[in-house]
Parts: sequence; structure tokens; C-alpha cells
Amino acid sequence: MNREEIPIFFASDDNYVPFLSVAIKSLIENCNKSYKYKVIILNSGLSNQNMKKLKQMENENFEVSFEDINDKIYNIANQLSLRLRDYYSISIYYRMFIPSLFPKYKKGIYLDSDVVVVDDISKLYFENIDNYLLGAVPDEVIAGSEVFQQYTKDALDLEPNKYFNSGVLLMNLEMFRKEKIEEKFLHLLNKYNFDVIAPDQDYLNVLCKGKVKYINRGWDRMPNVDDSFDDSELHLIHFNMFKKPWNYSNVLYEEYFWKYAAKTDFYEGISKMKDNYTKEDRKNDEIGVENMIKQSDRIIQSENTFKNVLKDNYFNIL
Repeated sequence: MNREEIPIFFASDDNYVPFLSVAIKSLIENCNKSYKYKVIILNSGLSNQNMKKLKQMENENFEVSFEDINDKIYNIANQLSLRLRDYYSISIYYRMFIPSLFPKYKKGIYLDSDVVVVDDISKLYFENIDNYLLGAVPDEVIAGSEVFQQYTKDALDLEPNKYFNSGVLLMNLEMFRKEKIEEKFLHLLNKYNFDVIAPDQDYLNVLCKGKVKYINRGWDRMPNVDDSFDDSELHLIHFNMFKKPWNYSNVLYEEYFWKYAAKTDFYEGISKMKDNYTKEDRKNDEIGVENMIKQSDRIIQSENTFKNVLKDNYFNIL
């Protein structure tokens, strides 16, 4: 009997492989055995040792494969890296190329590596997004910050409550290809290379405007205290921004991370990271937040913003 294949994409470098292994372990332990899951790791060169460890996680339901994206980004690497800052790496853009790299798939899931899945991911995959480019969850960071809400409105021309987080995406790959989202992204990157707060995320929000299905927020729950959230709706935890349980203590939902981390080959190394995270590292995290706020104010004052440059018919007249 042929089982339906569910493609799940990650993007990672060697530095993030330990956390990626935790995400994969959580996927495996919560999967529905009725389906075949294919984990595809987009990368620009992982060590053989790390790839071997990740491949060893395979079982009869789970396949792990690797897609070297160097050829795809060779001609645009400089543009992609121009606006990066803080802890971002060029790998954040890899999700933009999934539709063209994998034409055989009509649909797929993209996940950041700093997630833990506590429910069967097939439930997300089978959400109906036939008439949408994406299924995604509004970003909790934007919702909790007046500064970033202002940025969303004045720089991106988006409603803050409709600005989604790009760390968990249910992608209509067929529609992405049909609407030429990759081509539009590359056009904007090459012509304007906008200064932005969240590089891949801002572009995706603008390019997918009006064609996003907002799914249950329990599929991209961040470790922020929120009494309005019912934990019975918890499906996936996203340790976004600086709230990493391997760097800080008393992070909300950290017990889920450590539960799965303990079952990976990387546990010993991960468990030592918090002890090695210095006061200077924590101070740099605080500075990073402050810099994001300053940058958002600076971008709003700029002429070179999505809102100022793009009009409703912009792509119609290309």
C-alpha cells in the first residue's frame, strides 16, 4: 500500500544542526504511521558527520535527505547577504526557492529549526489552502509591540494583525509557481534590496498579501506568557528570537525541548550551551532588540520602503 508522502523542509547550517535534530525527533515521535514523511534539509554545505547523525534518525516512516542550494543562490549570494544582521544567516532565504527546487510537490511544510512539534504534523499538512499561497500564524512579536506594529503599517503597508511569522509555513507550492513569487522576490531583491527588520519574512508577507490563510495559533506558539492561550491547542512551539531554552532558564515550554533533546545524539553538547552562554552574550541579545527598534524607526523614515515603492498594480506593469 502506497502511503501519501508529506514533505517537510528545513534550512540549516552546521551550527544549527543540534537544534534541528531536536525538531526532527519531535516530528518522528508524534507522527501518524499512516503517512510517509520526507524531511528535506536545505543547506549550503553540512559536515559529513552531521549529515550521518541526521540520517541515522530515519525510520520506516521518516526519510531524511539533503539539498545543497549553492548552485541556486550562486549569482545572488551578495544581494542576499547585504541586509543580514545580528544572528541571521543567508539560510533564512532558502524557503523562497522551495517551489522551483521541488516542482514535483504541489504542497509542503517549511519549519524553522528552533521548533518542537508536539502533535502530528500531518494535521497541519492537510489544512485546505487550495485558494491561498500560504497557511501561517500571525506573528506574536508584532502583536506585542507598538513599535513593530507601526513598522508593519508604515514600511510594509500591512495590517499588523495579518503579519505572519515565516518560521512555520504551509506552502501551496503549485500556486507559488503559478504566481511567480520567486521571480517577484528576485526582482525586488535586485532592484531595491529593501532594508527590513526580518528579511525573508517581510518579503513573504508583502508578496503573499491577501492570499494567506491564518491557521490556529497553536501551530506557531512562541514562549510568551499569554493567559488567553489555551494549552490544549498547543501543536508546535517556536523558540523564536532570543528565547532559546539552550541559552536561558525558565523559558516557557522548555520542558518539551529538553524531552526531545535528551533523545538525540547532540544532547550532551546542547546541555552544556547554557553554562557557556555568558553575561556578554545576554547583553548582546538585549542590544539586538534595541537595535531592531532603532532600525524600524530608521526604515519608516526612508523613501526606500515597500509601502513607498510598491503600488497595487506594481507587478502588473513589469
